[in-house]
Amino acid sequence: MDYRGRLQRLRQVLRQHRLDALLITHLPNLRYLCGFTGSAGALLVSDNAAVFVSDGRYKAQARAEVQSARVLISPKSPLVAAAEWLKAKRKKGRHSRPGKLGIEAEHLTVAGRRRIAEVLPSGVRLKAAPPLVEQARMAKDAEEIERIRAAVLLGARLFDRALQTIRPGVKEAEVAAEIEYAARRAGAEQMSFETIIAAGERSALPHGRASEAPIPAQGFVVCDFGVILAGYCSDMTRTLYVGRPTDEARNVYETVREAQQAAVSAVRPGVSVGEVDRAARKLLQKNKLGRYFTHSTGHGVGLEIHEIPRVAAGQTEILRPGMVITIEPGVYIPGKWGVRIEDMVVVTERGCEVLTPTGKELIAIA
Repeated sequence: MDYRGRLQRLRQVLRQHRLDALLITHLPNLRYLCGFTGSAGALLVSDNAAVFVSDGRYKAQARAEVQSARVLISPKSPLVAAAEWLKAKRKKGRHSRPGKLGIEAEHLTVAGRRRIAEVLPSGVRLKAAPPLVEQARMAKDAEEIERIRAAVLLGARLFDRALQTIRPGVKEAEVAAEIEYAARRAGAEQMSFETIIAAGERSALPHGRASEAPIPAQGFVVCDFGVILAGYCSDMTRTLYVGRPTDEARNVYETVREAQQAAVSAVRPGVSVGEVDRAARKLLQKNKLGRYFTHSTGHGVGLEIHEIPRVAAGQTEILRPGMVITIEPGVYIPGKWGVRIEDMVVVTERGCEVLTPTGKELIAIA
């Protein structure tokens, strides 16, 4: 990973926002900028320095993982230690003008902000910075895309285990357990999120986490799962049918599949994420199912399972090569059923590549 290049690009952005330094505390951002994978740390980036701070638990790990930044191990909390380092640096440099320290406001508690402010000299002002690192993370480089591709392929293989397990009377939680056990055996670090197995009427719950409910003899089963491999996430959804599908069920499923394909076909550089959402929503509305599509069409995926951009109505972010997003329209009719189909795609120079290899024809399990 090009950590040095990432830090240099971040410094350019800091200058554009008139920030003297940025204090990074969000763990995925730390991993992105310097390679640290532990659970406690802070990275202070200024125009001429990058200092990573953690505690004694991570002394060996930080020195083995952190790149392009000085490692400082302190008995104090990383926030306080980073603020003290900045204070000492300013005192030594005899800065006369007030400094602006950017903070990741969405990832910092009120108490954390207060602790930083108590340490810093009065000449330094804290400023809530835009999501600068998250914005940089939107477009993945070649190495990131290969890691995501590997996670997607591993996750897709787990669908075979779901097909082997799903039968009437089997609990949703049992299916999820089989998927997750297979994921670990295949080398996944962990699941990207809590596995969703929602059958029968519960398939109408967009986030119907696997429960103790048994799979009924007739109805849709929504299977939504993903893995983390080498730090990067995957995400896929397939909906199958237990029993013999009715004509109505087939029509709903095919409409969702067509809507999903319409959105995939809309993905290319220069197109807004709102336009991609509109492609799926338009087809569902044409078939009088639009009001049952109750969430966004997709989201970015990378070091986190939900990243920017948000592929939703009214969103104006323009797609660029290297962005990795999900395309996952769905229809959810309360008390009856739900259908969702989801792929991960990467934006290319001329369009997009669908990373998820699993077919999307309706599978019926007797």
